[in-house]
Amino acid sequence: MVAQVEFANVTTESTPSASSDSAARGNLRPSDAPVLGPRPVYRPDIDKHTARAFRRPEGQAGSFAPHAQAAPAPRHDTPELVNRPPDAVLAEAFGRPAGSDELLQRDPEAGADTPDTSAPVDPWRDPAAAARLGDPAIHTPAPQPLPPGVKLGAREVLFGGKVAPKALAILGVAALIIGVLGGLVGRFTAENTGALTSRKIALQQESNTDKPHSQVAKVADAVLPSVVSIRETVGDNGALGSGVVIDGNGYIVTNNHVISMAAQDKSGRAKIQATFSDGTRAPAQLVGRDPKTDLAVLKVDVKNLTVARLGKSSEVQVGDDVLAIGSPLGLSKTVTSGIVSALHRAIQESPEAGDDTAGAFDAVQTDAAINHGNSGGALVDGEGRLIGINTAIRSESGGSVGLGFAIPVDLVQRVSQTLIRDGVMYHPWLGVSAKTKQVENDVMSGAAVADVVGNSPAAKAGIAEGDVIVKVGDRQVTEPAELTVAVQSHQIGETVNFQLIRDGRQVDVPVTLESDKNAPQAPQ
Repeated sequence: MVAQVEFANVTTESTPSASSDSAARGNLRPSDAPVLGPRPVYRPDIDKHTARAFRRPEGQAGSFAPHAQAAPAPRHDTPELVNRPPDAVLAEAFGRPAGSDELLQRDPEAGADTPDTSAPVDPWRDPAAAARLGDPAIHTPAPQPLPPGVKLGAREVLFGGKVAPKALAILGVAALIIGVLGGLVGRFTAENTGALTSRKIALQQESNTDKPHSQVAKVADAVLPSVVSIRETVGDNGALGSGVVIDGNGYIVTNNHVISMAAQDKSGRAKIQATFSDGTRAPAQLVGRDPKTDLAVLKVDVKNLTVARLGKSSEVQVGDDVLAIGSPLGLSKTVTSGIVSALHRAIQESPEAGDDTAGAFDAVQTDAAINHGNSGGALVDGEGRLIGINTAIRSESGGSVGLGFAIPVDLVQRVSQTLIRDGVMYHPWLGVSAKTKQVENDVMSGAAVADVVGNSPAAKAGIAEGDVIVKVGDRQVTEPAELTVAVQSHQIGETVNFQLIRDGRQVDVPVTLESDKNAPQAPQ
């Protein structure tokens, strides 16, 4: 809102001295002096958006303090121009020159052969017209291509007179300089090459007979002769593994899955061959095998064998230095080193096509690199004593990632002794099959019974489907593999207390384990 200020005419009375002085200056009397009216006050118009943003609150006409409301002044929608130039001056300044009919915007269709009569004549002056592009205001001629050059031959260059003699002279001098420099470089290179070679130089090597060998080298040198490579073939099929000599009469222990294919062959084409560290090869005969511990014993007719020294599982500790010796990936006499990274790791192997191995044992875990072909090889401690038979790896990629497992030497000694004596190994039998996944809650975890074999020790003791076995004897059971290992750690005919969860209650059930000699195929 624009306020308009009004001025009132004010008349003052002058004193005689003032009037006489005024009259002397202007020869006018005070009463005859013109009285000017108020000058008009111009306020620029304010758009509605600005007025809305900066206006006073609703109901407030003046300052925020209450005061008398003043009548609003009339709005000037059209501001009055002050000192506006005459129309003739504007026409002369901005008008078209005399005799000229040129427009500010040339018609884009001007000069076209077929102008568009439907389009506005002047789209810049018609807001409803569509945008159009015409020819540029200033005509730019297209660049003209250069005429093709004429190729000159050697005759024209030298004798045709088309090249200046000075240019030919410069070209000849440059060619001469390049030739001289090339010759100098060639000669210098040839002379230096002869100086770089000599038949008089003989490189000397030093031997250090007093250098002590590391403990790893001493152990490997002592154990390597007792480790052999095992190859089984059935017709055109074959497999490769490792083995360890455990007796001077030619007995060799290895994994069951190394010789399983040959052991199950009924065609008579199966062959098992043992290759020793010195390259000697000899046929091997199967003495006996135990798929439930993944162990087998072979016998060769070779004299003066180097026998591995057997250690004890009770003396093995986590962190002990160990060596894994075998034939990984077909590379015989390979030695890798590491430590014992865990003990009593329950491992249960799953049978594969053509292999009846279902081994379950308390494994010695090591980070010594173990790969395919190490199976049946030796895991020895820092003194060269056998503490396990390398058997399995756990890897998502199928390669060595520092998770290798070996059958502990106590189990190897017991099974091997039984196979050498009887040719067969029997185990305690429970008569249940557990679910492949462990059962776990906030309180405990265990192995859930999926099926109970009729007339088995478990059925006779009252173990039923759905029970969750959490403890066998003094050993906690947290998964199906530990249940199998716990059962096999006891003796045939031994009565063992089984702790299980049934309908949310803990129940203790004594079970007398029986031999699996006449038992149907079952995990436990």
